[in-house]
Amino acid sequence: MKKLHLVGIFLCLPLISFAQDKGLFSGGFESNSQYYVDDSKTGDFEFDDPFRSNSYLRLSYEYKNWFANIQGEAYVPQALLNYYPEYEDVNLGTFAAGYKSEKFEFTLGHFYEQFGSGLALRTWEDRQLGINNAIRGANVKYRPTQSLEFTALYGRQRDGFSVSDGDIYGFNAEVGLDDLFNFEETGLDFGFSYVGRDEDLDISNPDFESLTSVYSGRIDFSSGNFYAGLEYDHKTDDVYTELGNIIEDKYFDGNAFLLNAGYAKSGLGIDATFRRMENMAFYSQRDQSANIFNQNIINYVPALTKQHDYSLTNIYVYQSQPRLSFNPLGKAGEIGGQIDIFYKIKKGSSLGGKYGTKLAFNFANWYGLGGTFDVGNRVFESDGFFGFGEQYFREASLEIRKKFSKDWSGIFTYVNSFYNKRYVIDQSGEVDSNTFVAEATYKMGKGKSIRMEGQYLSTKDDMKDWAGGTFEFNLNRNFSFFATDIYNFGNDDEDKQIHYYNFGGRFTKGATSVGFGYGRQRGGLLCVGGICRFVPESTGFTLNLSTSF
Repeated sequence: MKKLHLVGIFLCLPLISFAQDKGLFSGGFESNSQYYVDDSKTGDFEFDDPFRSNSYLRLSYEYKNWFANIQGEAYVPQALLNYYPEYEDVNLGTFAAGYKSEKFEFTLGHFYEQFGSGLALRTWEDRQLGINNAIRGANVKYRPTQSLEFTALYGRQRDGFSVSDGDIYGFNAEVGLDDLFNFEETGLDFGFSYVGRDEDLDISNPDFESLTSVYSGRIDFSSGNFYAGLEYDHKTDDVYTELGNIIEDKYFDGNAFLLNAGYAKSGLGIDATFRRMENMAFYSQRDQSANIFNQNIINYVPALTKQHDYSLTNIYVYQSQPRLSFNPLGKAGEIGGQIDIFYKIKKGSSLGGKYGTKLAFNFANWYGLGGTFDVGNRVFESDGFFGFGEQYFREASLEIRKKFSKDWSGIFTYVNSFYNKRYVIDQSGEVDSNTFVAEATYKMGKGKSIRMEGQYLSTKDDMKDWAGGTFEFNLNRNFSFFATDIYNFGNDDEDKQIHYYNFGGRFTKGATSVGFGYGRQRGGLLCVGGICRFVPESTGFTLNLSTSF
């Protein structure tokens, strides 16, 4: 009861200030609900509470240089399927207050932060993935000049409505060398980060240290149309965990190397990335290293592949492999990269036509680290920095965007991929596939349009061939309706030749949006920005509401 009273007081404070016409009050509300039903194809709903909902209310208040925010969350009667079990009931999710000026900033409470690319530290919220790994503590920033910024932080990471057992310490420095040395046409920035996780465990082994540290250095360069960035991270020795169990007599360090370079000018863009990671999984609580809910993750290690927009191009999706493990398979990390090439064929040319044509090519290739695994004794001997092991994933894709007239436009996509299920998702098999997508949009004026797409995935492996289609009708700027279906018609098991259909609509007015639908969810990985979570097969009604004020 006291907790509810406290929440009520926090919620009322911004309203009181707003009523006094002092400062700026804003907020947002989001609710995602689903009513699950039995289905002879996707299976019966075997859990309690077929109706489930995730809701979030965030309120923010600013007065001169001061700010405060609070987020209340409700998972009633339970959270949506396969969200972290600690998200339950109604409670205070995050809260913070602080001060911000041109040179100085501090936050007390929950905060989000990122050092460099995130290989050492990144905290963020993604409600679709069920991630909110904010740190509860103190965060201080100091900017003595435009070319210098220093950050220091301390806290514990959010774990459901509580916090994890490990203390997190962090320091970051950003130095704009181009400003310091008055480079006029060249950008040159240097960064250094330190992140420590201190978790004391009941381990008698003298080799055990409660503190594990990550040191990170990086440099970014740009000149004219060219840019490049380099980052190296080193993680000190940490006790090995396997399937959530701590192995007291095994200790390993880790490292990561990231190189990015590119060239951009009008009509042409090239971007290439190389990354090598060895034992770079980093959690605020060691026994959470095997959790499937993306909880207690300190750093950010997304899959560096093209993020596709279509259902069938997201069936065999790669997720990064930063962990060292000996069970069920020997894996020490990953090595590989990707390249993106963007090119616009000029208007008026034979290939560009009246409106021009846009091309986007991507190639990504990822391997395990080469080396020798002694699974019984849990020993790994690396083949060296450029040692390549088992191939995990390979993908080449070409996307063509073409406007045919003022009303008609189209997108054509081809994807060729190799997917090693054994090493990526711990399931047997390898998959070679080809996916074709054609999309067309017709604009009828006054916000009215029709969008259609057809998809086909061809493979002799795994679940065999798929086909899919989408029809979307935008009645005006406020109302839209859709119907979509993907069909696993090639599956050798006739009982698994399932239509995963969905249909529904959306109403949008200003900052308010209401979406509704009914359909089937294909089980598998759901990925956003290269981070994934597993979703089970299900069927049901959905209702989504969001608004801001």
